[in-house]
Amino acid sequence: MTNTLVVGGGIAGTAAAIALRTAGRTPVIYESGHPGDAERGVFVTIAINGVNALRSLGADPAVVLSRGFATPRLAMRGASGRMLFEAPLGGPLPDGTVTTTIRRADLYAALRAEAERRGIEIVYGHRLTTATSGADGVTAEFANGRTVTGDLLVGADGLNSRTRTALDPSTPEPHFLGLLDTGGFTDDPVAPALLPPPGVMQMSFGRRAFFGWAAAPDGRVWWFANPPRRRPVEPGEFTAETWRTYLLELFEGEPGADLIRATGEIRGPWSTRDLPRVPVWHGDRIVLIGDAAHAVAPSSGQGASMALEDAVVLGHSLLEHRDLPAALSAYEAARRPRVEKVVAHGRRTSGTKVLGPVGAAMRDAMMPLVMRMMHRRGDPQAWIFEHRVPVLTPARR
Repeated sequence: MTNTLVVGGGIAGTAAAIALRTAGRTPVIYESGHPGDAERGVFVTIAINGVNALRSLGADPAVVLSRGFATPRLAMRGASGRMLFEAPLGGPLPDGTVTTTIRRADLYAALRAEAERRGIEIVYGHRLTTATSGADGVTAEFANGRTVTGDLLVGADGLNSRTRTALDPSTPEPHFLGLLDTGGFTDDPVAPALLPPPGVMQMSFGRRAFFGWAAAPDGRVWWFANPPRRRPVEPGEFTAETWRTYLLELFEGEPGADLIRATGEIRGPWSTRDLPRVPVWHGDRIVLIGDAAHAVAPSSGQGASMALEDAVVLGHSLLEHRDLPAALSAYEAARRPRVEKVVAHGRRTSGTKVLGPVGAAMRDAMMPLVMRMMHRRGDPQAWIFEHRVPVLTPARR
């Protein structure tokens, strides 16, 4: 088998390593953090196309997503709490599997356990500083002074990717979307009046900010919020208490305030960004995957699913093409049109404008009609959910 360097041990990197192993390579994951580090973020939704990609990797979604719960439907509410519309989040798959919501830390742990089960080495404490490639291989240099070589480097190092900069020093900077991201999990099961119906991801425009929440099987509520913001948040700008106070004022009189009060630890805030079009996805021996190539707005609900799809397609391209540059070109050709369409969709749906009472009332009055018209010919987001990547067949060793 052929040695391959995977920079980044998140969703994209770990899934890519699993795909590379299936394609007959010997991947090693180089992760900047350490075991037990707090994971950034709260929870993710693996849409049905992402669940299918997990299965295409040869991973059992029932195992990898076992600590999550089904959220096959989306309910959108207005500022008053009135239901505006409800729609499916794709699926189900033929075996009944549906879109699933899971804590980010649990997903990372499950994917890493799957990688280790397949004999994939994960090396911690390695933050990439630069990478160079030549006719004989690719060399990665890390901040701890270590240098490693391989025949291929997969850059899965996220939004602020050093691999992306090594490929193209003029690569665009991430774009601030005008939103912050925060969230948490209630400490105890909440009162029945606050508990949303199971299996439905609730979304509310709110009077001043967007809020989402869902009921876990144990009666606790998982929630997130996207307060609008003209500038990114600065490190240390909020303490835990001042951030809680800010959120309680923001959602005063709305369901979100009660859920915030019931949460001991509030995660964040983080600045929300996506990427403009990245011109260079690969060289002869270096390739980008996941957020390093195409970070999408959280409103798309597709960040994790796009990373899983990328991993499968990269592995499939390497199986289909013996020539490495040809394989990387095939991967980009297969993925770029889709992910750029998803990025554009996410940016359109991450509006930051705060409406006054009259504007909010008009939006809430018109949206049910607009959604009925959009769904008259089927689900307008079916192109996202119904996409299927090829099943990876293990290479002969």
